[in-house]
Amino acid sequence: MPTPVAHLARRTVCRPVGFDGVGLFSPLHTRITVLPAPSGAGIVFHRTDLPGQPSIPAKVGHVATAPRKTVLVAKPGDASAGGAGVHTVEHLLSAMAGLGITDAYVEVAGAEIPMMDGSSAPFATALRDAGVGPAAVNGTGHHPVEPIVVTKTVRVDKGSAWAEVQPLPAGGRPRMEAEYRLDYGAGAPIAPQSAAFTLFYDEPEVAGYMRDVAPARTFATLAEALQMRQAGLFSHLREGDTLVIGPEGPVGGPYRLPDEPARHKLLDLIGDLSLAGRPIIAKVVASQSGHALNHELAAALLGQY
Repeated sequence: MPTPVAHLARRTVCRPVGFDGVGLFSPLHTRITVLPAPSGAGIVFHRTDLPGQPSIPAKVGHVATAPRKTVLVAKPGDASAGGAGVHTVEHLLSAMAGLGITDAYVEVAGAEIPMMDGSSAPFATALRDAGVGPAAVNGTGHHPVEPIVVTKTVRVDKGSAWAEVQPLPAGGRPRMEAEYRLDYGAGAPIAPQSAAFTLFYDEPEVAGYMRDVAPARTFATLAEALQMRQAGLFSHLREGDTLVIGPEGPVGGPYRLPDEPARHKLLDLIGDLSLAGRPIIAKVVASQSGHALNHELAAALLGQY
């Protein structure tokens, strides 16, 4: 059986860490600070630039509908991406999951998390360097984390895209084995590929996440990039800010990692599933899924476990 609940430690960053820059979707400058939080707090964003500094928990019930990104809003179930929200949280959340951070406050002065280099590496590197340790127990006592131990397959799908969780064999370390399969079909500039990584909850494999997942950048095909430019999107981005893939391969530079597109989709999957708010002890396989389907899987898990 997996390690008992009481043995799953809660972790937080040891000192404040700041980031600033423009967003992936917005040219506006944003400043964020990741702060230590007590055991049981979870990951909570605070919009410090808005009246009342509204709190926005990193939970799937706070997800708003938005294309190509993960948006959280203060009001649970709010279908809009406006108002008191935080856009493009997935890369930061993935970095936290990769480092085993379960509790943190994130002060956000702006509407979108800075894009940095389009990957989670800048976040993961700075958080690692700040130190990650046990989350302090406050006056209300310890808050043990209750994992989602998957005992039956749960699947969501839309068209040819799907994602599912499967039970793990009995025994072994508490973990989530995640795999992403990417296939855009014949003639696409991106070849069929897959990527996998295991999140261990007893002792996170930080070096492995930093090496195999974190550097993978958000990407688009050259045709997609040109279409989005014509639609007035991403006009503030320059060549090299994201990974653009043409018929001959990456534009303006090489891939950082083998199968980098699939690895970035895996990065997103890890960040999105962290919105379940609990460790997921299971094998997760996703094929062609995006943020919306990832969120649907996280919600389905919470509904059944």
